[in-house]
Parts: sequence; structure tokens; C-alpha cells
Amino acid sequence: MQKFTFDLKKFVFFLFGLAFLLFSAFSAAEDNRAFIHQWLNKYYNKDGQTEALKRYELNITNTGFCRYRKVYVSGKEEFFAFNLSRFKSMDYYGNTNSGELWLRTKNDDVIVQTRNDRQGAIDSMSTYLVIPVKNIDEEQLNELASKFRQLSQTGLAANN
Repeated sequence: MQKFTFDLKKFVFFLFGLAFLLFSAFSAAEDNRAFIHQWLNKYYNKDGQTEALKRYELNITNTGFCRYRKVYVSGKEEFFAFNLSRFKSMDYYGNTNSGELWLRTKNDDVIVQTRNDRQGAIDSMSTYLVIPVKNIDEEQLNELASKFRQLSQTGLAANN
């Protein structure tokens, strides 16, 4: 009887450990999404636009999409989105005070749409997304690139 209870205890501890490992993998992806979302919004350079912005939205969704929406004072709207499973690389052009973050995808995977534009509405695809950032250093950029790679390799980003 003692052997049975000892084996039962081992089995229960094994199940708890297995459950912990499974759930910790899911929270890591959520942590990466939250980190990327907070980072992009913290270092976003609203003044780095050619036209004055009324507002912007920069989100990483639970389904693994990066969505970027800009609304200009003139009423023009631009919308960009891509699935993080299609993320390929990240480049930064600028200095520590300000620059542009280029998020590149594997193919034409970035949805580009405009509304209320005098030149007409655009609905097309692109291979990159440009986000203006400010007050950033090399270590922070490397950490962001690492989080993007980790998230793009998980099943959550692939929307499985």
C-alpha cells in the first residue's frame, strides 16, 4: 500500500510539472506580445511623420497580427497589418535620438490601405512596414528583434 501511495504522489507531481511547462510556454508568447506592444508605443515618434498626426494606433493582437493605423489632421487614414509568423527581419535607420524601424516580411505580406486620401484609396500589399521611433539604443533594438523572432516562431503567431 505504501508503494502505491508513493507512486501516486510521483505521478501527481509529474502531472503538475507537465502542466506548468505547458502553460509557461503560452505565457511566454503573451509576454513577448506585451513587450513588443509596450516597446513600440513607448518609443514611437509621433513627430517623425511628414504630415501632422491626429492620432495613431499600434497594436500586437492576440491572434499574432501587428497592426498600425495613422490618422492625419487632414482626415487621411493609413492602415498597415501583417501576421507575425511572416516576420523576416528588422532594420533600423537613424541614430539614438530618432530613426525608422523597418519590419520586413517574407513576401508581400503587409496589408496597406488608405482612406480619405485626395489621391484616391489604396489597397495593396508590401514587404515592409516603417515605424518612426525615438530615444532608442542598440541594446533595446537587439532585444526587440529577439522578441520578434521568438514570437514569429511560436504557434500563436502562426494563428494555429
